[in-house]
Amino acid sequence: MKNENHIILIPWDFTPVAECALLHAYKFAEKAESKKIVLLHIIKNDKEREEAQKKLNEVADNNRGKNGIDIEAIVRKGTIFTTIGEVASEVESELVIMGTHGLRGMQKLTGSWALKVIVSSKVPFVVVQENPNETDLRDIVLPIDFKKESKEMLNWVNYLHKNFNPKFHIVKPNTTDVGFIKRIKANIVFARKIMDAKGIDYEIHTAEGKKNFGVEIMEFGKSITADLILILTTKNIGLADYVVGAQEQYIIANSSKTPIMVVNPRADLTVWEGFN
Repeated sequence: MKNENHIILIPWDFTPVAECALLHAYKFAEKAESKKIVLLHIIKNDKEREEAQKKLNEVADNNRGKNGIDIEAIVRKGTIFTTIGEVASEVESELVIMGTHGLRGMQKLTGSWALKVIVSSKVPFVVVQENPNETDLRDIVLPIDFKKESKEMLNWVNYLHKNFNPKFHIVKPNTTDVGFIKRIKANIVFARKIMDAKGIDYEIHTAEGKKNFGVEIMEFGKSITADLILILTTKNIGLADYVVGAQEQYIIANSSKTPIMVVNPRADLTVWEGFN
């Protein structure tokens, strides 16, 4: 959140979901007073550069100036798994908004692939599957479990509160593990203290505990017609998580097509840094 222009980056693949991402970006840009959106298209080799730049410039030209927002078109040789994160840092974007095709999409940017893209970046991603609702973000699901990194999401709770003033629905897992219960309670107490001090509207729910917590998060979001689900990636996620299936990838590709904001744990950011 360093750049005063609050830049939003959109990976652009010339598909309808990229257009969806742009519409979501306008909504975020309007509320966060963003002045610039950067479109990024990634090519495999330099022979593609000229044609890709021409096509991307046309997209930028056709959309530039809407709501007073500038649009820049960047074509970069690389791979989606590293280049998006690199460019996000380079342009100092505060958010990446990315369209994805869910678990049964036409291209490979599905739940697990999207997760591999996301964990390469320090910048949070908002992953979308369809056009935004006409209304603002009103109801946001906030899962809080036993992991100490859960506290890091409060920076982005504050960001969303300042820009959209939604109601947060905190969902905690239902577990019988005494150690987990203690740590979950500590995280909830911490979150309540911060949110109460900021005047953030919230309520707390306990999952039924009959299914995987990730599944219950999605089902709860669907039950309240959530406008956004805010989740944290697994710290130091490994190859096994992609093969077996980290719960985040299923939330990202949820069948309800709810937008998902995904935050990566960061050792260089304190929970207080976003509270200004």
